[in-house]
Amino acid sequence: MEITVGIDVSKTRLDVHVQPAGEGFAVGNDEAGVAELLDRLGRLDGLAGIGLEASGRHERLAAAALAAARLPVVVLNPAQVRHYAQALGLRAKTDPIDARVIALFMAAVRPPIRAIADAATAELEALMARRRQLVAMLVAERARRAQAQPGPVRLSLARVVTTLEADLKELDAHIDKTVRGTPVWRDKEDLLASVTGIGKTIARTLLAELPELGHLSPKQIAALAGLAPYTRQSGRWRGRSFISGGRSAVRAALFMGAMVAARHNPMLKAFRDRLVAAGKPKLVAVIATARKLLVILNAIIRDQKPWTHA
Repeated sequence: MEITVGIDVSKTRLDVHVQPAGEGFAVGNDEAGVAELLDRLGRLDGLAGIGLEASGRHERLAAAALAAARLPVVVLNPAQVRHYAQALGLRAKTDPIDARVIALFMAAVRPPIRAIADAATAELEALMARRRQLVAMLVAERARRAQAQPGPVRLSLARVVTTLEADLKELDAHIDKTVRGTPVWRDKEDLLASVTGIGKTIARTLLAELPELGHLSPKQIAALAGLAPYTRQSGRWRGRSFISGGRSAVRAALFMGAMVAARHNPMLKAFRDRLVAAGKPKLVAVIATARKLLVILNAIIRDQKPWTHA
């Protein structure tokens, strides 16, 4: 008998449901609670999958610990689980009920178990996330400084901008030391940067946020990045295709790379220009170029061969 487990994650607590036994329990979302969780789940025979929803990074401690213990854990898209619950007609929503729905989802859908990022990759992801936060704050504070009248407010804004610039410079130096000091990451960064349009920031975002790069099919990697087109069709009616979901930081980085590549990378520029000449909207052309760029990068990491313009 196969067993599936659903875990509903909150900031301080993990609600657990074991299917088909119907057993439910809760532990703290801390080191002691996760240790108890590992002990209880590690004793289950026939464990086929453990699912927990992405929950604003609150799931990371449990997910990393379960993966390190070589248990079959997968971090789920909350929207997929919510739609599954709606399909079952389950309207009530409590943490124990959510855990049961996740366990049922795991049993019915059997999502593929993918490797969870190791501690080093998780740390790099945190560093890149912090970099994005600093950049966003800098953009906002510089805009406020430009609009402020001379006086104490403008001086305050100037001091904040100076501090943020120093913090960003220090963080960039630490990221550079981390990536260039790790042979595997250094080699991957060099491979990614061989493509015109991919700079350090984009390459490092992919290293941190998309560790699956080079290990999945073109369709799978595009779906992870939220760049896979979804078609709407019913009978003779055919709606516009659209993209949805995926990893927003990866998608944003690839958009930036695509816009640069569409100007300076001959192959991708020709690809984008063909789409525009065929009547595609410019935004659609950029999305398609970003997807094409991702497929190229996926192949480069898979084959361990730098980009060639031939």
